[in-house]
Amino acid sequence: MKKKLVVLTGAGISAESGIKTFRDSNGLWEGHNVMEVASPEGWYKNPELVLDFYNKRRQQLFEVQPNAGHQILAAMETVFDVQIITQNVDDLHERAGSTKVLHLHGELLKVRSVQNPSHILDWKSDVVLGDVDVLGNQLRPHIVWFGEAVPALEEAIDLTETADFFAVIGTSLQVYPAAGLIDYTKQNTPLFYVDPKPATISNLKNPLEIIPMNATDGVMVLKNKLMQFLIS
Repeated sequence: MKKKLVVLTGAGISAESGIKTFRDSNGLWEGHNVMEVASPEGWYKNPELVLDFYNKRRQQLFEVQPNAGHQILAAMETVFDVQIITQNVDDLHERAGSTKVLHLHGELLKVRSVQNPSHILDWKSDVVLGDVDVLGNQLRPHIVWFGEAVPALEEAIDLTETADFFAVIGTSLQVYPAAGLIDYTKQNTPLFYVDPKPATISNLKNPLEIIPMNATDGVMVLKNKLMQFLIS
């Protein structure tokens, strides 16, 4: 039976494919205050602005490709039972070939009804006011905004609790509840943290090895370290 590798990925791995993140510019995301485009309040205040913002993010997604970090993680499925838990809303992990991807914060290529959060549709084109579900309710981006619950959190916790290895790649570990997942690893689970500017993490019950590199280089180092566990 393959050892289970659970990987939490953040904006850093997608940034290396050319996807910008709001944390790159003092809380502004493509020139917008994040609360204008990533909160329920922003949606109710100006839904057209929010739809336009995510339409542009969706269009950008079609212009970028998975990088070596995504591809190596996908290739590792031949050796490990790899479960990706991602804070990213793009589909780069899937396009690289990863078969088990859990999106904590939603997906750009899906929309949902404003009245029924469980009514989710695949969507690759622009969304405008007037795009509605079968009951006539407006469709909105399938994105978990600030202040909203994270529906996939319980599943992410369950996966983390069963990990033989747990790795964090390209995230500041400052956004909760995702940042707290590392605390759910079982006793003696090796932990790895790949990031060029890793955050300081304390009070962990398990040993943490920091790989202070970007994702495309650091994931290969991670792979080599994990392979050593299998042959030791």
